[in-house]
Order: sequence, then C-alpha cells, then structure tokens
Amino acid sequence: MLGARPVWVLNGPNLGRLGRRQPEIYGHTTFAELAHLCRGWGRDLGFDVDVRQTNHEGELLDWLGDAADRMVPVVLNAAAWTHYSYAVYDACAQLEAPLVEVHISDPLQRPEEFRHTSVVTPHAERVIAGHGVDGYRLALEHLAARPRV
Repeated sequence: MLGARPVWVLNGPNLGRLGRRQPEIYGHTTFAELAHLCRGWGRDLGFDVDVRQTNHEGELLDWLGDAADRMVPVVLNAAAWTHYSYAVYDACAQLEAPLVEVHISDPLQRPEEFRHTSVVTPHAERVIAGHGVDGYRLALEHLAARPRV
C-alpha cells in the first residue's frame, strides 16, 4: 500500500498451530486467519502489516534486530519465550520504535506460575492480554493512535 507505515506482527512458538492447539484457551481462529485479519485491520489503519511466526528463537531474534535497525513498530506475541528468554529480553531492549506485547489468553490468569512473568513487558509500551485474537486489533489501534514522530 502506497504511503502505508510498516508494522511487524511477530509470533513465537506454537502459534502456527492456532485453531488446533488448545482451542479452549486460544480459540478456533487459525494462524492463517489471524494473519489475514491483522493485514486487513492494519490496512484500515494505514499500516502495511507483515505477519510472521516462528518456532525458532534465533529467527525471532533476527527479526527483532532487523525491526530495531529499520525503526519498525512491533506487535509481539513471544509465546513461551515471553516467560524465560533473556535473548528476547535483550532483543526487545534494542527496539526504538514502539513495541506492543500481545497474548491471546491472559498469562496472569493462567494456573502455571511460570506464565506470570514476562521478559517482554519491561520494554513494551503497552501489554494487551486476554482478548483473544482481537488483542492484535487492539495493538494495531494503539499504534495508530500514537502521534507520528
């Protein structure tokens, strides 16, 4: 889209299995459907949204480093890496454009204690959790509402 601002929506491990993986927690929307929704929501907000998912931590780190170099805003669902990856913590610390952390479920409401800690949150401008896939729309709307620098 001509003149659209880039935004990257980055997703960590197991999110490629959305719709099949624990739908009672993560819902029935597939990852392909989520990517389509994000691109549409972004287009409506004046963004060119690039949606990516990986099960390989190094790949996510490379994307975050590239986003830092390009000053691209990031919507990040680091999935399990949220709770323990200091490499993701360090990569998020490099970002200068806004970072919005997203979780489909609310980790603070989950019974597993390890989910109650996020290494992403200290670097996030906003955290959106527990809104299902609609949290991604809320994250994009948050970025759209920010003044352009």
